[in-house]
Amino acid sequence: MSLSVRFSHIVKEFGKVAVLHGVDFALEPGRVVGLLGENGAGKSTLMKILAGYERPTSGQLLVDGVERQFDSARDAEELGIALIHQEFNLAEHLTIAQNIFLGHEKTRNGLLDRRAMAVEAAACLEQVGLDRDPDTRVSELIVAEKQLVEIAKALSRKARLLIMDEPTASLSAGETKKLFDLMARLKAEGVTIVYISHKLDEMEAHTDEVVVMRDGKFVTRAATCDVNRRQMANLMVGRDVSDMFPPKQPALDDAPVLLRVSGLKVPGWVENLSFEVRAGEILGFAGLVGAGRTEAFEAILGLRPRHSGRIEIGGQAVDIRSPREAMRQGLTYLSEDRKGKGLHLDLGLRENLTMMTLERDARPWVDLKAGRAALERAIADFGIRLRDPDCVARSLSGGNQQKLALAKYLHSNPRVIVLDEPTRGVDVGAKRDIYALVHRLAGEGRAVIVISSELIELIGLSHRVAVLHGGRLQAVLGPDQLSEENIISHATDTQHTRH
Repeated sequence: MSLSVRFSHIVKEFGKVAVLHGVDFALEPGRVVGLLGENGAGKSTLMKILAGYERPTSGQLLVDGVERQFDSARDAEELGIALIHQEFNLAEHLTIAQNIFLGHEKTRNGLLDRRAMAVEAAACLEQVGLDRDPDTRVSELIVAEKQLVEIAKALSRKARLLIMDEPTASLSAGETKKLFDLMARLKAEGVTIVYISHKLDEMEAHTDEVVVMRDGKFVTRAATCDVNRRQMANLMVGRDVSDMFPPKQPALDDAPVLLRVSGLKVPGWVENLSFEVRAGEILGFAGLVGAGRTEAFEAILGLRPRHSGRIEIGGQAVDIRSPREAMRQGLTYLSEDRKGKGLHLDLGLRENLTMMTLERDARPWVDLKAGRAALERAIADFGIRLRDPDCVARSLSGGNQQKLALAKYLHSNPRVIVLDEPTRGVDVGAKRDIYALVHRLAGEGRAVIVISSELIELIGLSHRVAVLHGGRLQAVLGPDQLSEENIISHATDTQHTRH
């Protein structure tokens, strides 16, 4: 069952750009190995080589002591190597079962054996804790459910080596616990697991050892019990990152209210939600997956129907029917799904940056010179790291894609900014940059709303935190009430049952 791997002097170049520089280390069988590094460190590229999605420019990949050169992911899967992608690799128009067996369909007498696939798909879904009919179309799933389908798809391949790239980025606490229970069972069965995550508490609790990469090179490896989270972070970035969050500037009680929402009702999701956020304030939104946080703001933006609710921006009642209308009113929203809704990955950086303001700026023609100047400012202002400003968005690392998405949604100069999971899947260095940006926006007198599943992030950033449970506002916690225990108790509606 077990499988061992050795990377021997692996080099990978894309054109004239080298992204891996002689990487050399081994993966021992039946171990959970945490692979650490900032976005752009080369982690995903190395794992794509192992999983057959890329071929090394030079060097050797040894599997069970035998040199292998995979021509495709199917070649790797036949040896029992499977990759769970950070960015979903699902066909939205197909069902869950069809996605799980896509390219590996079961047949009987020359025909698709739909019953057998449905039964096995249901078993895989049960393993990952997803209570959905296998015949449900993927397009009907929320982000967290799509992540669980990706994991179920990998399990269906009967992997001996499983690569997990940010698997908990969109999962609730309960779903995350089920995943770690599953990892423990797989490890006990002899499966080797490579676990990539920027959540260092997960690394500390659920890996046997950590391997650190930086700038396309192997830096070090250590038993997890021998390094703490701060040491992990410092090894990743090559500097001390003890001060993740900038000091909070006090929010002024007499500052003007820039966004007020009263009595918002979103069918099936939100009941009677009311809140306000002032100029210079950072308001966090907490809640379990399915609590209605994202759905509430999609309704405010006109992306889904709302049955009632009054929305005021800058003291004026507004009737927003589309994100474009929201932008005209000074409100913008960055989706948690940067791949599907935040960026056009196959377009250039300039095109992405200026897309939302074309109506304003193209009078009558697109000003390419102004667009290039705007991109240069965004690269400098947002700390976007790139080798070629003429590249497409897909070529950027996850953290730099997120910075580009932020630049895009701020290009219209909004007064109210809603950021949904702004650091999902980005490394510790990029997180620090984004936190500094959020504070800068509030310091400029804007109102910032941060929806996040990371409690430390909400506590470190926010002046107040609104907690939703089952579509209802449970509490708005002030500065003296911000603790993980308080937020969790309200998010799970157990604040009256604690002892």
